[in-house]
Amino acid sequence: MTPAFDWGPLGLSLQLATVTTLILLLIGVPLAWWLARTRVRWVAVPEAVVSLPLVLPPTVLGFYFLLLLSPNGTIGGWLNDVFDVRLVFSFPGLVIASVLYGLPFMVHPVQAGLRALPPSLREAAWLMGRGRWRTLLEVELPNIRPALLTGAVLTFAHAIGEFGVVLMIGGNLPGRTRVASIAIFDAVERMDYALAHRYALILLALSFTILVTVFTLNRRRP
Repeated sequence: MTPAFDWGPLGLSLQLATVTTLILLLIGVPLAWWLARTRVRWVAVPEAVVSLPLVLPPTVLGFYFLLLLSPNGTIGGWLNDVFDVRLVFSFPGLVIASVLYGLPFMVHPVQAGLRALPPSLREAAWLMGRGRWRTLLEVELPNIRPALLTGAVLTFAHAIGEFGVVLMIGGNLPGRTRVASIAIFDAVERMDYALAHRYALILLALSFTILVTVFTLNRRRP
């Protein structure tokens, strides 16, 4: 019997994308600020690490995440032994993989926005007694809102469509790790193209609407 359409994978994809975007706003923005402002000579190394998801196949990163987070891995084994926590084939594991895989989509736009700001803006804030973090929060970030919006939207849209990394870490567990991209793959494997088309069409419409919205908002900003 052909499985009926299930909104669960779409809801799980939206949940994963939302959590990933919020976490990356918290850690990706400070990282982008450091990369934009640091003068250390070896800055190319962390920049390359952040950019790896753009050039490596998702299955490569997913494979190494699986080795690290599995109960037999370095990090996963420690978490399992000390806290009795297993990350593979779980939603928290999907979040960790999605955050690491989505780093460049948040960091790069914010980093570019910060680099484009005139140094005089930052220096004026310092002369007025603001420290580096207050300058970032009260002066620099408000002046790069389009870059922040672009980073958040790209991160969200990318997390919705992730496949290789989430498949390696989470597998295909209904209600736990079966996101929309996995549901499409599962339907195609069963040659149920009608069901795959419904999932794919919803993701296509959602992603297109998100991108049109962010481009429209950025064009309206001075």
